[in-house]
Amino acid sequence: MKPKRKRRPRRPRDEGRYTCPTCGESIVIPLDRSGGADQSYGEDCPVCCNPNLIHVEFDPAWETPRVWAEAE
Repeated sequence: MKPKRKRRPRRPRDEGRYTCPTCGESIVIPLDRSGGADQSYGEDCPVCCNPNLIHVEFDPAWETPRVWAEAE
């Protein structure tokens, strides 16, 4: 039997939060810095299922990444 691995606690920089422009719900998403400093991608809202364009900006000077969404 394999020994259990300890889960690495999520840091605040590993997650981002945006407000769905259609339903107003606050959505938490995982962030991946390997995609570059400026990222944009489409994702359906998990609450209302409407498509959103998610924007993520990473800057070393900021404590947390900037995340926001626009309705598609």
